[in-house]
Amino acid sequence: MDLQSAWAIAAKDFKIFKRKSQVIYITIVFPLIIGIALPLITQYALNNAKNRLVGGLGITGLMDAFSIFFLVGAAIIPTAIASYSLVGEKVQKSLEPLLATPMTDGEILLGKTISGLVVPLAAIYASSAIYMSLMDLVTHSKLGYLYYPNWHIGAILLVAPFICLLSVELNIIISSRLNDVRSAQQTGMLLSGFPFIILYLATEFGLFTLTDTNLIILAGVILAIDVVVFFVSRAAFQREEILTKWK
Repeated sequence: MDLQSAWAIAAKDFKIFKRKSQVIYITIVFPLIIGIALPLITQYALNNAKNRLVGGLGITGLMDAFSIFFLVGAAIIPTAIASYSLVGEKVQKSLEPLLATPMTDGEILLGKTISGLVVPLAAIYASSAIYMSLMDLVTHSKLGYLYYPNWHIGAILLVAPFICLLSVELNIIISSRLNDVRSAQQTGMLLSGFPFIILYLATEFGLFTLTDTNLIILAGVILAIDVVVFFVSRAAFQREEILTKWK
């Protein structure tokens, strides 16, 4: 497998993404909501002494509960990019020339995976830096120390790449079967994001706790799923079918 060819595909996708407002919107707005809105909510809760959020969870418990939104973002953000990466090129008649090149299916899929992975991860990590800085600013006077960075947010950011990768792979499978960008994005968002929204609700109802140990176990489970889904996505990517039947 030629990594230079794969990177060339990813670089071409990056140039396309810069011209797509929807891609820019989801990769900037969603992380900013997490990075800025959640600290503002925390500040409001701290200023309201009777607020049940702080009373029930405590400040650190509230911050730990909010951190799962990085996992939700890691699942949702890649949907706009990964789905457009295949279906969008098909709609613009630029995918067929790519498939007609001597590049292998593995090189093409690796390039698409890189382009679908790098931008969302950069957005998540930038958002986490903003989030931790503002959270420390908001809570320092109350706690008396800087809560972030800590092992908990580190475990969260360890899981995020595996979730991003899973989302990209699922959207490659979806995109290989659909001809409409919007349908691909909506389906991808549902399949990729729904399980982690359920996970968030499970933490809120006390059915699952985001301890460091559980997060590391979660990372291992998702990594194993990533490997399985990779082979499924490679099998679903039928170059001949795309070239002959996508109309």
